Amino acid sequence: MASIPNPVDNENPNKNDTNPNNTNTIPIFISTESLHTILSHQSLIDHLQSSLPAASSTLQTPIRQSYSVSRSSSLLLMPSWSSSPSLPYVGVKLVTYFPQNSSLNLPGVHASYVLFSSVTGQTLASMDGTVLTLYRTSCVSGLASKILARNDSETLVMIGAGAMAPHLIKAHLSARPSLRRVIIWNRTIEKARKLAEEMGENAGFDGVCFESNEYLEEIVGLGDIVSCATNSETPVVKGERLKAGAHLDLVGSFKHSMMECDDEAIRRGKVFVDNEAALVEAGELVGAFERRVIEKGDIGGNLVELIKGEKVGRRSSEEITVFKSVGSAIVDILAAQLVYETYIGKQ
Repeated sequence: MASIPNPVDNENPNKNDTNPNNTNTIPIFISTESLHTILSHQSLIDHLQSSLPAASSTLQTPIRQSYSVSRSSSLLLMPSWSSSPSLPYVGVKLVTYFPQNSSLNLPGVHASYVLFSSVTGQTLASMDGTVLTLYRTSCVSGLASKILARNDSETLVMIGAGAMAPHLIKAHLSARPSLRRVIIWNRTIEKARKLAEEMGENAGFDGVCFESNEYLEEIVGLGDIVSCATNSETPVVKGERLKAGAHLDLVGSFKHSMMECDDEAIRRGKVFVDNEAALVEAGELVGAFERRVIEKGDIGGNLVELIKGEKVGRRSSEEITVFKSVGSAIVDILAAQLVYETYIGKQ
């Protein structure tokens, strides 16, 4: 386990005090390596489950701003701030989306996260927003599967083998310890094979079998949980293939042109969302509304309502549940809170 650097000046402890209410606060940089040592998928799922209901009522989260940098690339700004003394922060995530980076063997998404004090406005910390996003997105899905997937779920089908895939796998395994088999599919089968090998060697989940398969239509029907993280603009999951009782987790799409499942999956399933933005951003849902496959009133609820028990999740072992997430600044700032407070607690 890598050690976390200590930013405190031993001769003058107050010089580098990281208390957000202290006027002598000096900004700290939390390295990517440190972020990995601080966060676990289990700890973040637990943190979101316990803090999201209260935080959602005290946080201000304007609609994310998106700017076109070029025909295919974008810059996104995701701010949020809290009015609660228990969450004295202002946070901003800066994200670039350059899908053409795949040809350069680079990630398509890069991000930085900056945390400020909501008491003094001082900068408290900056950290790798890309890695933070991977953790928070996957843990939102993990939390949803903890609530919506069957208790006896045994097989996870992972569609996509990009940077998000290993995090989603770990989040679902953390949320559903009954899972014993993970099948990975990717358009480039070699990427799926490589990820299956890496997960089998390094994931740290005893008794779980990791494998790859190039025949998507065959394996979708095996999944008790089917998780998708792709940039697809044509459906990769056909609803008719989903087994009774399956839970479908849709992560990839965040604009109208993107779609990871077809209308039949939406029609067959009870649909839940991470937040209301999914109703106007996610291609699967926007298209389904336009085609009158379902109405907005048919949505089963959002994640906060599920956590609080205000909306009922799975109603039977045969019901298909669908969870669509598009992300929000609320989960960003809660993930950053956990990172920052854990970091300074180790000093």
